[in-house]
Amino acid sequence: MSQGPRSGLAAVSAALLAMSRHLEVRDVLKTIVASARELLDAQYAALGVPDDHGGFAQFVVDGVSDDQWKAIGPLPRQHGILAAMLKEAKRERLADVREDPRFGGWPEAHPDMSDFLGLPIHNGDEVVGALFLANKRCSKPKGECGFTEEDMDLLAILAQHAAIALTNARLYERSRELTIAEERSRLAHELHDAVSQKLFSLRLTAQAAAALVDRDPSRAKGELHQVAALAAEAADELRAAVVELRPAALDEDGLVATLRTQIQVLDRAHTARVTLTARGVRALPAAQEEALLRVAQEALHNALRHSGATGVDVTLERLGNGAVLRVTDDGKGFDPAVVRRAGRHLGLVSMRDRASGVGGRLTVTSEPGQGTVIEMEVPGG
Repeated sequence: MSQGPRSGLAAVSAALLAMSRHLEVRDVLKTIVASARELLDAQYAALGVPDDHGGFAQFVVDGVSDDQWKAIGPLPRQHGILAAMLKEAKRERLADVREDPRFGGWPEAHPDMSDFLGLPIHNGDEVVGALFLANKRCSKPKGECGFTEEDMDLLAILAQHAAIALTNARLYERSRELTIAEERSRLAHELHDAVSQKLFSLRLTAQAAAALVDRDPSRAKGELHQVAALAAEAADELRAAVVELRPAALDEDGLVATLRTQIQVLDRAHTARVTLTARGVRALPAAQEEALLRVAQEALHNALRHSGATGVDVTLERLGNGAVLRVTDDGKGFDPAVVRRAGRHLGLVSMRDRASGVGGRLTVTSEPGQGTVIEMEVPGG
């Protein structure tokens, strides 16, 4: 009897330490779910974060394979016991979730579940998430739930600390976003002042040249030379401003963390599921990292705005001393030759320029109805 509580406390302690190690919201969610499933010895665990429309802004699972997850399809929004828990915000312990009157709308590919444990995660009066566990790994007499009230109490302790970890992660991300917004505002102000002055001088000089063309062509020629010089200076200042727009997060956190943060924001903002997988990527020269980030941003923009994709997968892997980036979507695809002939480039020209500018290469694979894969390889330093 004494061994059980001690092992339970040790498991809770390990779970709390794991949650405290992460600052990214998605990482915190994954850690909470994995910790809950291990702590209560459940086959499946999930955590849903509510949106403002009765559904889920984020939903993280543990115990379900990637293939199963893809086959399950869209999450319940206004129906089903998962969505009901967000509205009712109360504990649930069920011997068989399938017999609950709120059960319904589960897709055919969904894993078979029976006993069920559900608990809202509160931050004060606000429900910031809901934990779900199913299929306790134990012998279950017919008609009884494998999860006990002690399990519920243990999960409640985890949920209290999960609320703190989740709130801290959100505050951290919000702070990062505000810092980035402030930096962009400062640069925009400086850019506006510098370039506006150059363009004003450029306009006046061009007007003077136009007035002198007929009566004093030699002076007009001098003014036109000045126009060319002012235009060159304006272009130089624009280029300098663009260089300064290199995301501060790249220097502070590196490419993988910066890309992960941006993808998490996109995943929350769009109905399409956006994921990132990073494997063995080492720090790269600044130019390579910025080029990879910019190409990823452009490819994601195209996929989320134009392709009609339901899922976009970004992978970043080590390739020798360099790296390879792949952005894969399941959208409507396109014929690259037709796009070129029509004069529509979908940002492909700028992406290729960025790749070649750092000694890399970009390939685009797409067919109508078959989605799109954009791959960029860059060498190391």
